[in-house]
Amino acid sequence: MDRRIVPLIMCGGAGTRLWPASREVRPKQFLPLFGARSTFQDTVLRVSDKALFERPIVITNMAYRFMVLEQLAEIGLEADILLEPARRDSGPAIAAGAVFAELRDAEAIVLALAADHVVRNAAPFIAACRQGLAAAAGGRIVTFGVQPERAATEYGYISPGEVIAGEVRAVAEFVEKPDPATAAGYISAGYLWNSGNFMFRASVLLDEYRNVDAESIAAVREAVGKAGCDLGFVTLDPQSFEKALAISIDYAVMEKTSRASVVPVSCGWSDVGSWHAVWELSARDEQGNAAQGAAVFENSRNCNVSTDKALVALEGVDDLVVVATEDAVLVSRQKDANGLKRLVAKVKTVAPEVTQNHLKVHRPWGSYQSVANGDRHQVKRITVKAGERLSLQKHHHRSEHWIVVRGTARVTVDDLVKIVHENESIYIPIGAVHRLENPGKILLELIEVQTGSYLGEDDIIRIEDDYQRS
Repeated sequence: MDRRIVPLIMCGGAGTRLWPASREVRPKQFLPLFGARSTFQDTVLRVSDKALFERPIVITNMAYRFMVLEQLAEIGLEADILLEPARRDSGPAIAAGAVFAELRDAEAIVLALAADHVVRNAAPFIAACRQGLAAAAGGRIVTFGVQPERAATEYGYISPGEVIAGEVRAVAEFVEKPDPATAAGYISAGYLWNSGNFMFRASVLLDEYRNVDAESIAAVREAVGKAGCDLGFVTLDPQSFEKALAISIDYAVMEKTSRASVVPVSCGWSDVGSWHAVWELSARDEQGNAAQGAAVFENSRNCNVSTDKALVALEGVDDLVVVATEDAVLVSRQKDANGLKRLVAKVKTVAPEVTQNHLKVHRPWGSYQSVANGDRHQVKRITVKAGERLSLQKHHHRSEHWIVVRGTARVTVDDLVKIVHENESIYIPIGAVHRLENPGKILLELIEVQTGSYLGEDDIIRIEDDYQRS
């Protein structure tokens, strides 16, 4: 058939299963875990063939909207970006995407994909999409069942039933994550891993959802119908969307519908749900050690190291995960993903900022990173992208001294507007209304020295802002 598929990329999760690399303000789907691109970028690229796929829809939230836009621009692609005003799990999110797709095309066939999954072999995945397309057009809700590579306990399973057409089978049963013995039994019985990715005609998914929760579908339809537009983003109506019940699409629809079908696929899939999964997907030496960043191993086996800058050296240890960022170091056992979850919960009570933000904080105009802190002073490295500018703002408690180390800055201080070149500086007194711009063609980089009685980010009074944060 010649109908094309609408990719719906689910990109709003904030899991910390890969802490300390993944944090709430920049979670794992935006990280380059396996090369130069993030899993979000790889996911979008995987469904970018215009012969098979329509313009994608990305559903995310306000906190991630500019990261989505920036990462799409880096790979030269565009999308319609829907913003959830509150997290309601995958059920309402997928429903909102389906309503939006249906408004574009009443017969739209949607492929809902998680942005943080890895597919090592795209060709069989695309082939599975083609297999599922006719079934979805015919009214089935198709999921992708991954041929198991081992008796995994971290995934749910699908029992395939009768043949629908070609490789498409009816779903006989969805089962929850098993214990090891049960998982081994599932493998012997021909069960498949539940990948949590789905294809469906938008109208069918919404009808099946409405049959079990009409109020939530009404709320989602109202949220899309009353949606606004903010800097090109589609902003779902908050009051309407928050009426929808927070629930996963599995519980809301897939385990209740009689239309569930499955396409078996073997494509090197992983949900990258732990550092052990990262190790499984990484290149390893003869002793089974994997490293991203500078690492040295001696008499060590099956270890996984990820480090931003510091050299990590391991001697005489086996089956360890070591993750070193600039402000946190994790050392854990390879296979205890639940232990990491408990650890992060404890870290939140002691140092919550380390679970939320990286030292390098990304903003729509660029980034800033604290490089030194002391009594009444702080030093930051600030970068501003070409053509971008910060808000027009002032501070009640601090003054700032900017030194340009690369590029050219246009600086407003009250009524003064001045061009500041490399190796030049400018002073911003307490209370002065000021703005920093990059009028040039290359990245602007400067060092900011703050002094004052209070240096928190909440001492920013925005007067004008290109990103509507005033």
